[in-house]
Amino acid sequence: MIERFLNYIENMIPSLVGAAIILIAGYFVTKLTLKLMTKGLTLKHVDTTIHKFLMSVVRVTLTIIIAVMALTVLKVPMTSIVTAIGTAGLAIGLALQDSLSNVAGGFIILFSKPFKCGDYISINGEEGTVDMISILYTRLLTIENKAVMIPNGTVSKATIVNLTAEEKRRLELKFSISYSDDHHKAMDIIRNVITADDRILHEPNEPLIAMCEHQDSAVILLLRVWVPTEQYWDMRFKFIEEVKEQFDANGITIPFNQLDVHLPSAQ
Repeated sequence: MIERFLNYIENMIPSLVGAAIILIAGYFVTKLTLKLMTKGLTLKHVDTTIHKFLMSVVRVTLTIIIAVMALTVLKVPMTSIVTAIGTAGLAIGLALQDSLSNVAGGFIILFSKPFKCGDYISINGEEGTVDMISILYTRLLTIENKAVMIPNGTVSKATIVNLTAEEKRRLELKFSISYSDDHHKAMDIIRNVITADDRILHEPNEPLIAMCEHQDSAVILLLRVWVPTEQYWDMRFKFIEEVKEQFDANGITIPFNQLDVHLPSAQ
């Protein structure tokens, strides 16, 4: 038996060496293919979202092909390989229905393009910049640079808010002033602050400044202005700060809730 076993091993050595060569060569071919794809897709200015997704699909496909080639060299019958793949595929399909749903979701995202890499989006309460769309997951980076992995199946079914899809956004701010203040003067101050910034847009609408609410202790002034999307947060913070400074300099009061407590005098 030992002699027969050694003869079997001796006869299998060429096949084992061939399979090892295929696996090693396949590893380098896969790396080279992905590298060439990266250069080609970059030169063709292919969308980053499609770029990363295709890379993920090609990597998995090449791995399967190399594995089948190695098994063929090991003289595993092709019918057995096909049967094994079919059986494994069925078993995996039943066991990993959610994963297959994620794969399908990835293709839906790829072709419907509700967002792309670099967009800032909100999905089911999670917000962040789209970093990558792989076969199974969409990866977001939050403002704190935390990585959030959301299954593609969930993404394809969710309500998606893309905050950077358009080139312009409407900035809306509300400012509180006292009832005793001159609201026309306060509105002029707000108008002067925004018109001094040449980044504001006059399309699709001119800036709007209006009185919008009468609250218990304050009059609320509303500002609506269109701004470039990439400048949204910078201009928001700037207007809030500058309006506060100009209100203070011109005697406009920003009221805050106060509670008067009256204690009965001791008898």
